[in-house]
Amino acid sequence: MHTPVLIDSRLPEVGTTIFTVMSRLAQACGAINLSQGFPDFSPDPALAAAVAGAIEAGFNQYPPMAGLPALRTAIATKLQTAYGAAYDPETEITVTAGATQAIFTAIAALVRPGDEVVVFEPAYDAYGPAVRLQGASLRPLALLAPHWRPDWAALEAAIGPRTRLVILNTPHNPTGSAWPREDIERLARMLEGTQVCVLADEVYEHMVFDGARHESVARHPALAARAIGVSSFGKTYHVTGWKVGYVFAPEALMAEFRKVHQFNVFTVNSPAQAAFAGFAARPETWRDLAGFYQAKRDRLRAGLAASRFRLLPCTATYFQLLDYRAISDMPDVAFAEWLTREAGVAAIPVSVFSHDRRDEGLVRLCFAKQDATLDAAIERLCAL
Repeated sequence: MHTPVLIDSRLPEVGTTIFTVMSRLAQACGAINLSQGFPDFSPDPALAAAVAGAIEAGFNQYPPMAGLPALRTAIATKLQTAYGAAYDPETEITVTAGATQAIFTAIAALVRPGDEVVVFEPAYDAYGPAVRLQGASLRPLALLAPHWRPDWAALEAAIGPRTRLVILNTPHNPTGSAWPREDIERLARMLEGTQVCVLADEVYEHMVFDGARHESVARHPALAARAIGVSSFGKTYHVTGWKVGYVFAPEALMAEFRKVHQFNVFTVNSPAQAAFAGFAARPETWRDLAGFYQAKRDRLRAGLAASRFRLLPCTATYFQLLDYRAISDMPDVAFAEWLTREAGVAAIPVSVFSHDRRDEGLVRLCFAKQDATLDAAIERLCAL
């Protein structure tokens, strides 16, 4: 009889991510999957053709560690066009294997054992494990519903001598909110004179609605000087499965980022990089994204207006929060499972995005779907 190998887990409390759990349940139940954040429609055919063309042109071997020069130059052009920000493509931009890898790499590069990392909750579930794996601790701060604005007194109290990093996610997953300019500027003033860095998760940067603009850290020099910004081609171009993103940062921060990047990924899908190089610098490929998703948001909200759900404000991203307490007093995880099995619509319970599993009776729907998919889900939800 063999002696079993005992593993002292570094993440003992972590199981399978809720996104995998709910998508698997949706498939098993034949439910409409509005849980996991991915489109159910195809990307621009020209982008797919560009990948095929890159393969034919020989982009099939390792590209440079930091990314194809043409793509980094295109990203720099985009940052200048969108935010008036100058980043050197040689030393201040790196192509990554999606945004989650970029986030993990940035945390690994900047955070040390004993450090503290401030995170605003509800928070994307990849932040916490990445911090704990570095031997650091989280200082979670609750965002305030219904507009999910920060509690500034709590933030000021949280920043201390051990604070190394503030993780900023705007536009925000899962709440569908976005920080306005005054909040970004207040954060910059609060961090002035400190050694605190900022990790800015901006993957939904082009999905800000109702005429508002995305307040990228790149727009604000005081924050840009201490920030690593993260974006995602997968979100922008409807190709989440291609797993290509990028980071931008001042040279000193980027040098540290690349030290880790070269050993946990090294480099990223070559033909996809070549294809994106022809798209990223062209504003027409991303400027209309807000209008595209705003129309889907409006379709979902109008359709659910007659339902028993209460819709929270949605000003950004492709996520809509629903308060279901007029329908059920079940905990949100149980309600999401019930909704999938009995109503045939899969959602994400919002409590999983907080360290204390704070349950406010909310579920998250993804509206990055074809109109027919949204209409079918609306019909089922209105029947409850």
